[in-house]
Amino acid sequence: MARDLVVALVVGILQGIFEWLPISSEGNITIVLSALGRSPEAGVAFALFLHLGTALAATVYYREDIRDVLTLLPSWRPANATEGEQATVTFLAIGTLVSGVVGVAAYLTLVDAVSELGGGVFIALIGVLLVLTGAFQYLSRDRLGAGRTPTVLDAVLVGVAQGLAILPGISRSGMTTGTLLLRGHEGTEAFRFSFLLAIPASVGGGLLGYLDTGLNTSLLAAGVALGAAAVAGYASIDALLRIVDELPFWAVCVCLGALAIAGGALVI
Repeated sequence: MARDLVVALVVGILQGIFEWLPISSEGNITIVLSALGRSPEAGVAFALFLHLGTALAATVYYREDIRDVLTLLPSWRPANATEGEQATVTFLAIGTLVSGVVGVAAYLTLVDAVSELGGGVFIALIGVLLVLTGAFQYLSRDRLGAGRTPTVLDAVLVGVAQGLAILPGISRSGMTTGTLLLRGHEGTEAFRFSFLLAIPASVGGGLLGYLDTGLNTSLLAAGVALGAAAVAGYASIDALLRIVDELPFWAVCVCLGALAIAGGALVI
């Protein structure tokens, strides 16, 4: 029991920090849990479950933005759905819907893949996805726009990117912010849209992991992990948003991916 609580505390803190970095929190936590003896299936499910904690942190941090969006909902009309602040409501609604559909399909594919692959192969696959995330980040690193209204196409593309990020090794924040940067959005707004979209996606992903395989741990350990993720996530989000443009996270993804590929190859 004591070991489970320590593991829960550690992975909860890691989730709270990793979620805001474009290095795939789910992929890295799955690797940590696999190294500690969890099966790949249990590791993926618990990594998804931890997103409930960071969803709470993001909700509290962006509470004013969420309040503004909710205030706009009663006045939303198809005729002005792509104009002014209404465009933000449309963007978040379409992006969430698309990411939900793509995410469920990707998760079902993941479950089938994990059942067929050995632990070492699965970890190596996570490494490949981390490397691909790093390459995507490299392509979008200097694409800063002047700021513009989000479009329906933006919402669809970001929704697809976020849905695919349910796969371990693909960074949700890296994919969504990278897509928005490539579409010409300014960096600060790209992160804002990314984290607002993360809230419903994280809640959905956490519930999906729980409903599919359960907690795979005690209620106390699950509570410790969620609490640690929420507290660490809220404490770190502001500082990390300040420095995220200063560090070459694409290189971090590539290095972590290379290590995962090497580690997975050793146990195949």
